[in-house]
Amino acid sequence: MTSSNTTIGGSSATVSQQLLDTMNPSAASGTSGASGKSSTSGTSGSDLQNTFLQLLVTQLKNQDPTNPMDSSQMTSQLAQINTVTGIQQLNTSLSSLSTQLSAGQNAQAALLIGSTVLAPGNSMTVASGAAPQLGVTLPSAASDVKLTITNAAGQVVNTLDLGAQSAGTVPITWNGTDAAGNAVADGTYTVSASATVNGQAGTATALVASKVQAVIQQSDGGASLSLANGKTVSLSGVAGIL
Repeated sequence: MTSSNTTIGGSSATVSQQLLDTMNPSAASGTSGASGKSSTSGTSGSDLQNTFLQLLVTQLKNQDPTNPMDSSQMTSQLAQINTVTGIQQLNTSLSSLSTQLSAGQNAQAALLIGSTVLAPGNSMTVASGAAPQLGVTLPSAASDVKLTITNAAGQVVNTLDLGAQSAGTVPITWNGTDAAGNAVADGTYTVSASATVNGQAGTATALVASKVQAVIQQSDGGASLSLANGKTVSLSGVAGIL
């Protein structure tokens, strides 16, 4: 198949139809070849740069000596094309870096398997008189913090008054007794946290310790931890490693 040429300039120079189609992609998309398929041109930064340079050389060969092309416009167009190419290369590099970081994060998370971590939760189990480590997370300092423990029947068995606490994670040890100091029965209990800030109700998140059983990769490439208490928590949600 031979490509048709178009004459431009006073010197009767010719430019291939493919080059003209690149200059006018809308027209090219509506033109079908002998095979019945529309011809298309590359649109990547590299393709655009090569096409622009071909057009530039053709224009320089056929420009009017008495009215040469504006060099400032040529420089601006070259800079724009280089910027597009640079952005494409940067995106490729960032994607590769993100993949490497995710792989490294998953490898680090795997080291936590078998460890006990403090993570947000409300349910805990007392077995053989032993209660898990508890905690509370405060976004700001509080004048008073309390941890309330209730049994499966919804009855409050103990309230731990922690007093004033600074912002951050506060680990708490509960010895598995009720308010009278008697050991509670084995079973499932619920823990809730409350805080008072300047006489007003504040924000407090209860934490329950549990052992890490597995690492799960999420759809975004991040890693989450599967805990023995049935919870799944992201790495950023882990408040402490015991």
